[in-house]
Amino acid sequence: MNAASNSSNFSRMAAINVNEHVEKKNGLSYLSWPWAVDQLLRADPTATWEYRDFNGAPYLKLADGTAMVFCTVSAFGQSRTMQLPVMDHRNKAITNPDAYAVNTAMQRALVKAVALTGLGLYLYAGEDLPEGEKAVDEPTPPKAPIAPMNGSRASAAQLRFIERLIDETGSDLGKVLDYFGIGALTELGSHAASRAITSLEKSKRAA
Repeated sequence: MNAASNSSNFSRMAAINVNEHVEKKNGLSYLSWPWAVDQLLRADPTATWEYRDFNGAPYLKLADGTAMVFCTVSAFGQSRTMQLPVMDHRNKAITNPDAYAVNTAMQRALVKAVALTGLGLYLYAGEDLPEGEKAVDEPTPPKAPIAPMNGSRASAAQLRFIERLIDETGSDLGKVLDYFGIGALTELGSHAASRAITSLEKSKRAA
């Protein structure tokens, strides 16, 4: 397959809006792997994928006891490999992972490898929409609109989660407060808190 065809296939896959197929679990976002595989096989029925084998195990065990899985997707005449640590629900690498954790990591690595064909790749760059659907010549306001005072306040759980994400991503609390036009996180409305969580999660995935 020539370079022009590869470029065309990538552009076609990258233009697909995957937002409706992103699943939320424990505050984190994941692209549905069955849907990703479905889209891949519709675009290239000959596509295949495989996991790297390490002496009979589908993961590489590191010196600290954590593990990495490697998935290679072959589609449109090219093979691309993506790796992923075996993690818990907080996206932290775990030591001596069990079969369930390894299987979950394999599914997520498959989605990331499929993303190398273009499908959903923008999610890992922290973008909201594929390239073809971005607004043109629409300036971004320096601050988000402040939630009306009669709106519900952010819950204690939302605030704790935001604080944890700020810590995990190394974000500047002052910049977060300035963006939402507030002096303290406790002033956030529920809707604004949800937006903050979504934005911080994207930063975390892109890190």
